[in-house]
Amino acid sequence: MLRTTRSPELEELMGPGSPIVIFDKVSLAFDDRVILHEVSFTLITGHTKIFLGASGAGKSTILKLILGLLKPDSGVIWVNGERIDEMSEQQMMKVRSDLGMVFQEGALFDSLTVAENVGYKLYEESGMALDEVRRRVEEVLGFVGLSEHIDKMPSELSGGQRRRVAIARAMSFKPRILLYDEPTTGLDPITSDTIDDEIIKLRDLENVSSIVVTHQLRDAFRVATHEATRENGRIRIVPADPNKCEEAEFIMLKDGRIHFEGHAAELRNSTDPYLRSFLS
Repeated sequence: MLRTTRSPELEELMGPGSPIVIFDKVSLAFDDRVILHEVSFTLITGHTKIFLGASGAGKSTILKLILGLLKPDSGVIWVNGERIDEMSEQQMMKVRSDLGMVFQEGALFDSLTVAENVGYKLYEESGMALDEVRRRVEEVLGFVGLSEHIDKMPSELSGGQRRRVAIARAMSFKPRILLYDEPTTGLDPITSDTIDDEIIKLRDLENVSSIVVTHQLRDAFRVATHEATRENGRIRIVPADPNKCEEAEFIMLKDGRIHFEGHAAELRNSTDPYLRSFLS
């Protein structure tokens, strides 16, 4: 397994109810263009943050900062109990071993089979035996309902299936945090529901902490207001009770700042003109 070994004290700090991602007054600019200005938020272990905003508002920049692909001009970023804003590339490699990324359009390797795509990081970095990798690949493909497609090529799959393979690839090495960059863009509503359901399942059944960047309000609200349950071995996606809904929060970015942060009901009931125009 790829996770970095941590002390028992740190593991306790990162347990249920503890922060797993912290942004503290993070700012970033490219020349005179301000991307983020003193952005602060906290993601709690096993919860979801959903980032909304117009194009160029800084949503995808948040993901790049968490991955260490960008460094802030000021402010502090903590991920999995590690301060990362001043880390070197080599130090960030260890942090990234506990992060899974689902890119727009899936970003699969066209020349590799589904099994090879899902197991890629395990083959390359884990030192696991080939039969162990295969078992893990079968396990995660079963979780996303694609077991029968394990030896197919990406070109043989539908758009929704390719996105689910991308999610399986991201979860194959059991990361604590999954980052989703526009996971349902370009998909029809029914197919989008299947992707939303995978995000919900990973959060509720695997205790994965999630950050979702999206323009798709329908999908954002589905993720925020539904939960996954397991009954008699079967997984169901059902409307969440109010307490469960509080585990998902929206953040609306505007002009590089947090314009709104709150739960689905608070967003829907807001009278703020900008939010109303965005939601409509």
